[in-house]
Amino acid sequence: MNTFDTFDTFDAFDAFDAFDAPRAGRAVQTVRPPRLRPGDRVRIVSPASTPSREGVTRGVALLTSWGLRVELGEHVFDRWGYLAGRDEDRASDLNTAFADPGVRAVIAARGGKGAYRIVDDLDTGTLRRDPKIVVGFSDITHLHLTLWARCRLASLHGPFAGWSDERSGRASADALRRALMTTDPVILRRDAGEASSEVTVDGTATGVLVGGNLDAIRTEAGAGLPSLEGAILFLEHRKGTGLGEVDRALTQLTRTGVLDGLRGVALGQFLGFGEDADDPTPGGWGIADVLRDRLTRLGVPVLGGLPAGHGPHPPTLPLGTQATIDTTRGTLTVQPAVA
Repeated sequence: MNTFDTFDTFDAFDAFDAFDAPRAGRAVQTVRPPRLRPGDRVRIVSPASTPSREGVTRGVALLTSWGLRVELGEHVFDRWGYLAGRDEDRASDLNTAFADPGVRAVIAARGGKGAYRIVDDLDTGTLRRDPKIVVGFSDITHLHLTLWARCRLASLHGPFAGWSDERSGRASADALRRALMTTDPVILRRDAGEASSEVTVDGTATGVLVGGNLDAIRTEAGAGLPSLEGAILFLEHRKGTGLGEVDRALTQLTRTGVLDGLRGVALGQFLGFGEDADDPTPGGWGIADVLRDRLTRLGVPVLGGLPAGHGPHPPTLPLGTQATIDTTRGTLTVQPAVA
């Protein structure tokens, strides 16, 4: 049975009209799929790049230990260039899982590249009628944004089914299990060791948590990015070409107007910009300076230092549900993605 949470003053994305989209000033309903129970079927798919067989084997064993029945999409280990098979095959694996009433969760095996190529081919109508949990991060941010924009589905920014004890570990496994199988809220606390922890604009803010990988969010601007009015925006990033890429991404988002009406910003991990980076402080600036310069002008509370992103032992963070940032306590509290 579909479960709806109602939050106010969050404007709908235009493409959402076909799903009885609320207009400005009307409440938005978040669809929360049912939590998993022992015996439920879970489908592992590869929307982006190809995972290792060893990692997927470990992931299957972990999920099975929780009493879940785990299946693999037909094209999980396909290769086509740097992608896990051709676009039509990766999209087919997702749509087949969405359409199967016995599949209660869809977990990405890996991120990498390519999810952005197939979002327009997703049959989100089946998820409107039969919501199910979708899990992943990094390039899978494209899926999270699309599912929120088209059918207001809550989802999970969490570790991949291509499991690695060194990268994920027991704490990540426990957090994923709780997010999938209980309705407990998730609380993340500021970690002073994270590069973004130096960026704070004091205050508290409450809104629907939307976001993920900064590069994916920037790519979706003007295409599949939903309205962020009334939202808490979660951002994380791993260095590619340097500080300028973060500056360009945040500037582009500002110029497009999608950041207008934000209630707050929650900053996760921004990795690769420290003292060991090739260009640690060009012009005397570091990553905190870029984030501070671009975000403080939004005039909303900003909480940095959240240990969520591409680092080891990632937590699982619900997206599409009500969240509160409190800079005094240094906490991000998020309501569950499941009912």
